[in-house]
Amino acid sequence: MIHRIEEASEFLRRKGFDKADVGIVLGTGLGKFIEKMEVLERVHYSSIPHFPVATMEFHAGQLVLGLVAGKRVIAMQGRFHFYEGYSTKEITFPLRVMKLLGIKNLLLSNAAGGINLNYKKGDLVLIDDHINLQTENPLTGPNPEILGPRFPDMSQPYSRDLGAKFKEIAKQKVVNIKEGVYVAVPGPNLETRAEYRFLGIIGADLVGMSTVPEVIVANHMGVPCMAVSVITDECNPDDLKSVAIDEIIAVANKADNVLSSLFAELIEKL
Repeated sequence: MIHRIEEASEFLRRKGFDKADVGIVLGTGLGKFIEKMEVLERVHYSSIPHFPVATMEFHAGQLVLGLVAGKRVIAMQGRFHFYEGYSTKEITFPLRVMKLLGIKNLLLSNAAGGINLNYKKGDLVLIDDHINLQTENPLTGPNPEILGPRFPDMSQPYSRDLGAKFKEIAKQKVVNIKEGVYVAVPGPNLETRAEYRFLGIIGADLVGMSTVPEVIVANHMGVPCMAVSVITDECNPDDLKSVAIDEIIAVANKADNVLSSLFAELIEKL
């Protein structure tokens, strides 16, 4: 793995992707952050050695280098998912590469279903903690100490400092931010009524199919991270409505400008 990470990193360094300050992962329907960047370089995932290739048509599938408030930012415009058939090691490979390219903080976004009945479509939820129900962990197998410790602590997987800064910026912008516990499931199907009830019972406020493997690896590497979900559908098991992926993307798109602006201001303050 180390050899592959180094090869990908060296390829990107030759493209100018070095001395980075911040990494950002843009989730489903959440790509407008690129408009906040002074773009310096774009590279399609398929051109990068050992990178997975995004299979979802609504993910641009490219790595973008740019400046935000003078900070060098590497943005993943489209992520990888367990349900695409990738292992969690493959899903998190780009984060390993971004670490070698210098990132000191990681911001993540995703689209999620709202289990907490206080959540409504379009709400922004700062993830405070998570539950991992995916069937694989990116840290299984041999653990070269150069990547991180064998047993990383997860008592505070999401940075309190980044979260506090984000909430303060949102308050100044009069944007209501909620907080909650995110549960990651394998997907790709949405959940049944009984599954939503179960997820609520075990403590989940919102549910999605990404983010947790990335957060585990960020903690393993010692990179502070934070994640924000856009609630794209309301998952009330007693009044469950059918939902299609194009509806989910449409709701995420509506929230994209606000979330992108908040992320840009947060990066300015880092």
